[in-house]
Amino acid sequence: MADNNLTETMKKIMDGMVLVRTRLIAYKIKMNSELVVMKDGKVVRIKPEDVSLTSDEPL
Repeated sequence: MADNNLTETMKKIMDGMVLVRTRLIAYKIKMNSELVVMKDGKVVRIKPEDVSLTSDEPL
């Protein structure tokens, strides 16, 4: 979806989702806990040292 087609509420929701993702990753790194995500239809565990907070890629 192009940014110019988003309503103000949708933009706020998207910004909030990015913030939640960043905070979750930071928390998992701080607690030295694995992230559990779905990748290609499979459950994958990611070690905290393998995660980057600056990455824009989906987990």
